[in-house]
This record gives sequence, structure tokens and C-alpha cells, in this order.
Amino acid sequence: MGKGLGSWLRSFGEGGMAEENAPSLDTLEEGEVPSVPIKLTDADLDQAIQRFPLIVVDYWAPWCQPCRMVAPVIAELAEVYKGQIVFGKVNVDENSETATKYGIRSIPALLVFQEGKVVDQIIGAQPRQTLESHLTKYLPQT
Repeated sequence: MGKGLGSWLRSFGEGGMAEENAPSLDTLEEGEVPSVPIKLTDADLDQAIQRFPLIVVDYWAPWCQPCRMVAPVIAELAEVYKGQIVFGKVNVDENSETATKYGIRSIPALLVFQEGKVVDQIIGAQPRQTLESHLTKYLPQT
């Protein structure tokens, strides 16, 4: 894949949430676990949920300022928890089917899927510490 956190963050640019440079499920090698959020769509969300044991899906839109605020935090967490938590992003303007399916009424909204099932939902832009405390409780205890 070759994209690090710095490259991913720069892809946001001044114009906002330009995710065309983000990797998609199709671009990942078999067994590859990304260290940056991946772009997900209505067409591949179910496949991603089944593929990764723990995936956090960020429902967002380019015009949403709180979404812009949480995006760098999501990117940092994707790098920190690589191999443990996968992060995906679904643009609700382009992918309304899954947003409707999961009852997304406010963005940003993070859905936490563990073993294919929704186990948590976080609404609104939250600080990193709050997000981490929500997410780390789903990591295997060592």
C-alpha cells in the first residue's frame, strides 16, 4: 500500500475530505491490514465487516465540519492500532444505503463492528482519549 499517516493526512488538503487517495478494500492485498482508514462504499461495506474482526466505520460527509475535526484523530488511531483495529470511512452523500441500514441520522457517527456485529456507536466529534476508551475495550485482553 505504501501510504503512511503523513501522506493520508495531506490527502485532506485545504479543500477538505478528499478521500480519492485513500486505499479501498479492492486495493488491499489478501491478509493486509491497513495503517490508514480505508474508503468503503455501500457495495463493499459488508465484505469489510466480515473480513476484519474489529472494524470502526466512520460515517462522514465533506461538508461536515465536525467530521473534518475527527478525521485526523481517526487517522492517528488507525496507525497506532494497526493490526488490532481497522478503520473505514463511508461518505454518506455517496453511500446512503448503508447509512440508512444502520440508522445513521447524525454525523460524524462511528460504528464499531466486532465479528460482524455492531457492538458500539459513537456520535459526534469526540476527543482522542474518549474514542480510545470506547475502542480499546474491544481489543483482546492479554
